[in-house]
Order: sequence, then C-alpha cells, then structure tokens
Amino acid sequence: MTFAELHHQNTPLLIANVWDAASAIAAQQAGYQALGTSSAAMAAMLGYEDGEAMSFDELLYIVTRIGSVSNLPLSVDVEAGFSTNADEIAEHLKRLAETGVVGINLEDSKVVNGVRRLDDALAFSRTLKAIRTRLNAGNHQLFLNIRTDTYLLNHEQALQETLFRGRLYEAVGADGLFVPCLTSEQDIEIISEALNLPLNVMCMPDLTTFGRLKKAGVSRISMGNVVHSAIQSKLKNVLQRIQSQQSFAGVFVDESARY
Repeated sequence: MTFAELHHQNTPLLIANVWDAASAIAAQQAGYQALGTSSAAMAAMLGYEDGEAMSFDELLYIVTRIGSVSNLPLSVDVEAGFSTNADEIAEHLKRLAETGVVGINLEDSKVVNGVRRLDDALAFSRTLKAIRTRLNAGNHQLFLNIRTDTYLLNHEQALQETLFRGRLYEAVGADGLFVPCLTSEQDIEIISEALNLPLNVMCMPDLTTFGRLKKAGVSRISMGNVVHSAIQSKLKNVLQRIQSQQSFAGVFVDESARY
C-alpha cells in the first residue's frame, strides 16, 4: 500500500510523529504504518524555538538518520519551506525526496519576529502551484499535505476560511489538508464533505476518539509534539528526583531500565 493509499483505509492513518532515529525505531517497533517528523520536537531537541529557527541542512541530516533506521514511509514537516521563494522550496523538497521521503507538510503561515501570521491565501496558492509544477517536472512524487493555520490562529471565521483555502489548495495540487487545532466534529464533517482532500487533524485535549473522527470524515491523525513533550517532562522529573534524593534509586523504578 502506497503512502497515499494509507489515507483511504477503514480507519484513519495514525502518524507517529518522531524527532530522531531513536523515536523512529520505537515507532516502528510499536507497529505504526508511517512516520511524520515534528518540527517543534526536532527544534526543541536542537535547542531552537519552533518556526524555522533550525536550518534546512540540520533538518535534512536528521531526516537522513531517521531514514537510515526505519523502512516506514516518512513524511517531513518542512514548516513554511525554509524560504519564501517557490524555486528554493521546491529544491528543498527534491532533496528530501532523493533521501526516500514520501511526503511533506507545508504550512500557510510564517513566524515573523516571534509572531505567527497567516499568509495571503491567493499568494500561497500560487507558490504551491509553482512548487507542484517543479516537482512534477522532475518526477518527484511527494504527497503534499498542506497545513492551514486558520484554527490554530483563532481566525474569526475559521470554518469559512478553511473551506476557502482548502478549495484553493486542492485546485493547485495539494494531496491532503492538515488543520491543527480543529476539534469540532461538526466542522470536521463540513470540511471533509466539502473537499476532496484527505483531512488531517492533530492531537488536542478535547479531540474525540479515533472512531468518531473516522465517522466525521478524518483520514489522518497526527500527534504533533505531544509525545516528545511528555518524554521531556518525564526526563525532567527523573533528573530532579536524582538531585533531590542524592541517589540513583529513582532511575530504577521502571523495571525496564538497564545499565
């Protein structure tokens, strides 16, 4: 089954969002069908803020290491493409495709001076069309999962704006639509019925069960950086326990711990 076909199963495709080789190995051992990188988790691992603070070459190196330890389909979060130029973004995507990457997430917002803002929808769609044209010319078959940040940024007409942008992006070559922070089952149903793109939602505290998401029309479910954050929280607790107890006893509470 191809990566695109995984978006048309009886259950939504649950993407394991990873950030390094070790997390990719764990996800493969846990039986996931596909991997997706988390830009926020990768940035945090390298000590950066999210929002393209890391370089594309750093991203490419980590992606290469992930690909070296896993044979699962890998989709890469390229944020806004690490450029404002369609030719440069397309070149970045080609380099990823050459490592074996099968898909990417590209978002329609940018972080400028620490503030994330939506791009102009028409301008972004023109960029996306140019990127798709360049990829097709080089026969690079990447699944373009386009992220719109209408709900994430609390747009005052989030549903209507998502539908508007979704139709634009579908017309110029998007393969999927990712709407982080979308949790309303009613809105999910409206979006999935109005568009012919597989709909991707992300882990949120009030997101409903996977079964209900499927009924509402969801095709793909992402984790974002929540798993990485949970692990970092546990790491902090372990290190604090060692410091406060002046002992390593707390490290071996988990019977699976080895030395």
